[in-house]
Amino acid sequence: MEKQFAGAAGTDPGCTHVAYFGYGSLVNRATLRTDIVAIAPARLVGWRRIWRPRPDMPGFPAALLTVRREPGSVCDGVLIVDRAENLAAVDEREARYRRVRLESREVEISPTLEGGASAYVPAYVYEADPELPPHRDPPLILQSYLDAVMQGFLHMHGEEGLRRFLTETTGFTEIPIRPDREKPAYPRAVTLSNTERALFDALYGEHGLRLAAG
Repeated sequence: MEKQFAGAAGTDPGCTHVAYFGYGSLVNRATLRTDIVAIAPARLVGWRRIWRPRPDMPGFPAALLTVRREPGSVCDGVLIVDRAENLAAVDEREARYRRVRLESREVEISPTLEGGASAYVPAYVYEADPELPPHRDPPLILQSYLDAVMQGFLHMHGEEGLRRFLTETTGFTEIPIRPDREKPAYPRAVTLSNTERALFDALYGEHGLRLAAG
């Protein structure tokens, strides 16, 4: 049974920890670069996950995952409890996002957090900065990024949760995928097992995802 995360509305006595909700690459523990305290499957209530064109900036115009508030929607992911001193590094990683404070009613977690961390810490989610204009070129989804996200959902939510990720994310059928799996452009690319590769490729066909030509 899931419960609300009390920390979304409170703080621990010394503010030594923070929590943030991961709904994209943060779901995959292999992409994390800070010494986290705990991680648990969770759901964001009243938010929808979407693909957003990359902001107008140098480099490849890759689409980004973000979330937006939408009554009646839910978004699977993870709740990560981290040391407060690491928050600046996470903010830097999410440089084109803004950190939004969450209310307790917006986060549902499993009964226990791995690592035994206190639940009474401030909780946030990173939302793409809406003021950044999109890149002039049509966006593509980096397959190396998508692999990391899908592997994270498979490990944290199982195959059923991975399928929910595909069906509950807006924009998959509109934006093609750039096939960069063999030469990853994503800086935190992961290694897939043969079983994961076969499963992910099969799910592309089932859910109408398409690879870009060339």
